[in-house]
Amino acid sequence: MKKITFMGAGSTVFAKNVLGDAMLTPALRECTIALYDIDPQRLEESYVMICALNKNINEGRARVEKYLGVEQRKEALRGADYVVDAIQVGFYDPCTVIDFEVPKKFGLRQTIGDTLGIGGIFRALRTIPVLEDFARDMEEVCPDAYFLNYTNPMAMLSGYMQRFTGIKTVGLCHSVQVCSHTLLNELQIEAKEPLFERIAGINHMAWLLELRDADGADLYPEIRKRALEALEEGKYAQHDLVRFEYIRRLGYYCTESSEHNAEYNCFFIKDRYPELIKRYNIPLDEYPRRCINQIADWKNSREKYVSGDVSHTRTHEYASYIMEAIETDIPYKIGGNVLNNGLIENLPAEACVEVPCLVNRAGIQPCRVGRLPTVLAAMNMTNINVQLLTIEAAVAKKRDLIYQAAMMEPHTAAELSIDDIVKLCDALIEAHGDYLPKYN
Repeated sequence: MKKITFMGAGSTVFAKNVLGDAMLTPALRECTIALYDIDPQRLEESYVMICALNKNINEGRARVEKYLGVEQRKEALRGADYVVDAIQVGFYDPCTVIDFEVPKKFGLRQTIGDTLGIGGIFRALRTIPVLEDFARDMEEVCPDAYFLNYTNPMAMLSGYMQRFTGIKTVGLCHSVQVCSHTLLNELQIEAKEPLFERIAGINHMAWLLELRDADGADLYPEIRKRALEALEEGKYAQHDLVRFEYIRRLGYYCTESSEHNAEYNCFFIKDRYPELIKRYNIPLDEYPRRCINQIADWKNSREKYVSGDVSHTRTHEYASYIMEAIETDIPYKIGGNVLNNGLIENLPAEACVEVPCLVNRAGIQPCRVGRLPTVLAAMNMTNINVQLLTIEAAVAKKRDLIYQAAMMEPHTAAELSIDDIVKLCDALIEAHGDYLPKYN
């Protein structure tokens, strides 16, 4: 009987998606499911929901267990074949609030703050020590398990696990799966299925390098034409103008949304040019709004999930398909976040990159991409610099490396002086308190 351990099981809706998918997968239906969280109420709610789901869609074939707190973490992991990571260290309140409100006092505004930016740096700094504990336990009680990481900042967390632990790790993100269809829908382009796509880069900034329809026709000429019409004539999807500007200036579309990419560079959010916010429809403070709405939605829908009247249809999340491919040896292709080691020639070997991967009984096998167009690699490098320095800061526990990561962060550096960057980092370290380790 295979064992799936879900870390951060208090993420009830996401746990339903991943574990419900597993229950609908013949090769996984008789698994053991171990739910782990540090919040007793959220853990109990997820346990009730998963037990009901197991009864309703799986005839009770799975064995569902729950584990609470650090004291029971090792037992939750013991003997696991797959570990799904969906934790959020510090929750929305206080830590996400701190990530947004403290920088505002320095004049630094963000949209999402979970992947790059000063918010992404500090989210990584408070999460990596927890993953270090996970890895230590896994190396003892489930050393051969796959660690399927869904937690952001994806490249920093997955990169840490891949470089500094012995755990088999892949980072998984929704954006690769929906990239091509999102673009075609937004530009109202009809294309004969199935599509052929080639995507590579880094998480949230992987590039749609090639897109062809079922007859082999190149769709990019029409994409570039309509993206320009969206920017200059107000046509099509006006919420995705940052990525359309990428198409105009860089030649290619990228995987993650415009609200994310608006803060991954020095081009769009500028105190000196407030008109850019309106021009590109950039939703500042978007992530806090989402968190508030999600909390409200959970309060409204909680009873539905814990009442036992719950069902499920298999989603497009990668996790169950990865497990299925490994268990059955039926190949499956994913876009995975893995250690580069030459997969993309003009990015550093130690970078965590997002590339096509083949999955079968041999495991997760990344595919070589070659070279990215120079400008795309340059854009990726502005983010990779921050990712590598943040990982170094977390491992070495050195405050100066935090300063350096923030100094290299494109949006932060474009808005603040070096002195203010240092002061901001110090203010965030103090505000996070015990959610961060001590730095020398």
